[in-house]
Amino acid sequence: MENTEYFDQFEARLLEELLRLCTSHKMLDGTLLASEDIDGCWKEFAPHYMADAVSQINSYPAAAIAWAGYVGMAVAHHWDTDWEAFRTSAYTDLHGPQGFDDMDENILLHHLGLGLQSEPATRIEDMLRRCAHTAMTLIRREDTEAQSTKAFYIFARTARALFKIGAALELKRLGYKFEKMNLGENPLFS
Repeated sequence: MENTEYFDQFEARLLEELLRLCTSHKMLDGTLLASEDIDGCWKEFAPHYMADAVSQINSYPAAAIAWAGYVGMAVAHHWDTDWEAFRTSAYTDLHGPQGFDDMDENILLHHLGLGLQSEPATRIEDMLRRCAHTAMTLIRREDTEAQSTKAFYIFARTARALFKIGAALELKRLGYKFEKMNLGENPLFS
């Protein structure tokens, strides 16, 4: 890989910007909810996702980016509902009847259990679209030569960031939140 530090910084800036965006739309609370299990699933799915998404970048860049958020949402949902059954699933189980092209609708309907015209589904679609466009703006600012190795790694980091944001959105939707604990009041620690 090229300069890892550069890509780490790009991904951190992107995640910060996406977290700020989602928080401003009241879809997150300023914290990136996460789980090692969920993040580990991206490691398994990423090569397959990238193979699907790279061919879509020129024609449908927002979809190629945003669909990673839907993948994150599906993984987070299954982590909450039936992780033992899902954790050995194949990435292609998230595909719709048209494969990658309608994966967003398939995830909303069959993995999250939301009607496509429902208020939660339209909020999710709007938020992930906004995230994708924000990511595209940040990518353009990098002034990277198209189809270069650097462009590939920036896209890979962008997809991972969207996956993490999608997972956080679903965890928040399911009611998860970080809470500070005051250990001094806990009788186990007194």
